[in-house]
Amino acid sequence: MVAASLVPGAFYWAKSSKYFDGRTTVVQVSTVFGKDPDYWTLALLGTDQHAMPTEFEIIAPAEFPGKYPIRQAAE
Repeated sequence: MVAASLVPGAFYWAKSSKYFDGRTTVVQVSTVFGKDPDYWTLALLGTDQHAMPTEFEIIAPAEFPGKYPIRQAAE
């Protein structure tokens, strides 16, 4: 199972022939549908959609540069 190696809330570089015209994109592991790995989805950033982890090829973790803090939209 793909979800077993993913970390909830983490961001990953991924690609899918079904989404984003097969281009590489960043997705976030979401537990919105349940905490059990069987219910995890991938949040498609920039959209309001979620996809199943099996629909994507996970390439690598997406790491943010340490000197640039991530700010929330409400800040």
